[in-house]
Amino acid sequence: FKLTADLDFVDVVIDETEDTILKKDGNGALLRRHKHHDTTPEHVDFTVKDRKAWEELIKPFLTPDERRINFKAYRDAKRKAHEQNKFFVWSGINVFEAMHPVCGHEHMLIGMAWDPDWVKDMVDTYSSLTVSLQEILFEKEGLPDGIWYYEDMGFKERPFMSPAMYDEIIKPGHKKTIDFAKSKNLPVIMHSCGFVEPLL
Repeated sequence: FKLTADLDFVDVVIDETEDTILKKDGNGALLRRHKHHDTTPEHVDFTVKDRKAWEELIKPFLTPDERRINFKAYRDAKRKAHEQNKFFVWSGINVFEAMHPVCGHEHMLIGMAWDPDWVKDMVDTYSSLTVSLQEILFEKEGLPDGIWYYEDMGFKERPFMSPAMYDEIIKPGHKKTIDFAKSKNLPVIMHSCGFVEPLL
């Protein structure tokens, strides 16, 4: 799904070198990407650093607009998997991976400590949006065989947050999205880079 807040925003090039390009996107984020190879973008700056900016600049745009869904890509991948007798999953990000492109890891994690209700609101908004978009997609194109979520929540040796913070702030969003999948009898795989065992 395309979870950029402002779907009509055209990325603005801020700086460009032979190897990299710095753009401002529809989340108000400044991200630098390499031109010659695929990698995680460098997080340069974010317009959203607190609850006020989130409520004014991002949340009002996060509606279940069908432009957020690539129906053709899903349809084609589903058909190809079934032709090859392969297990087909809808794959996408969950709430943690949806939030940091808006405000960055640092602001999000500090927000979990200093303003947990702000991050809870982001979790609720993105989990509700994900479920709404899945409902639209699956009604029009049929169910997958399962769901795969990308949700990188840890450093090499520890999670980004304490188990208590996870349970209070992030887990309700995971429960909402996974409960929806289970209501459709779909198995769920939650992939997470980093050491997240303490959260289990």
